Amino acid sequence: MWNELLVAIALVLVLEGIFPFLAPDKFKQALAQLDQMSGQALRIAGLASITLGVILLYILRLAG
Repeated sequence: MWNELLVAIALVLVLEGIFPFLAPDKFKQALAQLDQMSGQALRIAGLASITLGVILLYILRLAG
């Protein structure tokens, strides 16, 4: 259980580091756009991300 959790965290760190490594200027632009978004829009985007992640995990658990 703990091993899988640590692997998942490591994968998140790798994926989050790819964009700023490959395109730092575009990454800064994206962060500036996020700063302009309302809190409500960010919450909705976060909820959508959580929902998609939970659905994907559920599908993967069914397949495995």
